[in-house]
Amino acid sequence: MSHPLTRVLTLLELLQSNARLTGAELADRLDTDVRTVRRYTAHLRDLGIPVEAERGRYGGYRLARGYRMPPLVLTNDEALAVVLGLLAAERLGMGTAAPASAGALAKIERVLPHALREPLAAMRETLSFTANAVIGQAPGTGVLLALAQASRAHTTVGISHQSWRQEHTERDIDPYGVVFHTGRWYVVGHDHLRDSLRTFRIDRIASVTSRADGFTAPDGFDPVAHLTSTLAQGPYRWQVEVTIHGPLDEIARRLPRSAVTLTAQPTGVLMHARAERLDGMAHMLASLEWPFTIHHPDELRQALKNLAAQLTAAAQRRPEELPQ
Repeated sequence: MSHPLTRVLTLLELLQSNARLTGAELADRLDTDVRTVRRYTAHLRDLGIPVEAERGRYGGYRLARGYRMPPLVLTNDEALAVVLGLLAAERLGMGTAAPASAGALAKIERVLPHALREPLAAMRETLSFTANAVIGQAPGTGVLLALAQASRAHTTVGISHQSWRQEHTERDIDPYGVVFHTGRWYVVGHDHLRDSLRTFRIDRIASVTSRADGFTAPDGFDPVAHLTSTLAQGPYRWQVEVTIHGPLDEIARRLPRSAVTLTAQPTGVLMHARAERLDGMAHMLASLEWPFTIHHPDELRQALKNLAAQLTAAAQRRPEELPQ
């Protein structure tokens, strides 16, 4: 590590990886002296990287919170973790309104050394997922961060919200938690306008304004459990009740929590669900490996018969019968 520039970059990496280091600790890691460490920190400040020095026996050096993010120095493992995280976020639909993920990935790939750029490019091009890609409903970055901060600080906020009916309202909410679920961001909390517990899609919130009031969330409140329960009870055309003759744990792993409610019974697992189309429910039940008994609606029986007829026709169709 004889080249001064190498030591300056190593100093930046050390400061990014540690909350505070003394001059002696930095000198030891850089294989130099304390006076040279002071000179290297001055070089970083000249580059616009805010380095703070604390005097005294327990003093040391640390990166200050500046007006912009300083250049990051990542190890190979850290760069891999960041790239995989960005790829997973894109696959899950966890993006925000601006194309931030794609921009961040492009910036990282441009500055990577060739020895690391090629393996990471191979990972990006060959990585496969067992789950289908989700087309996310992206919220505004500022709105998402403001709600997360208010939830952590237990601070009431005002929101400008537009419903799915295009109705615009201004209301105050106490955000109990932020949840990401199947491509959409939600905030769960107490709505002052309706004086009730409500769930709002964050991509429908145009702005967030902090209020002076604080709040106390209910003891043991679980935003994820509330959201999935609320989505499962949404307004749908059909109310479905079916007993599935199989083990509860395995059935629960196969069925989406946001679509069904499962209750253990002596004869199996009682499934309550709501569906807009019964043909989709028939496909879901047919995909299970356990027998089941339909309680209602009776129309679901016909949907299953229609699916069975389609599968029987497909099984009997021969290649020579295909149209030329």
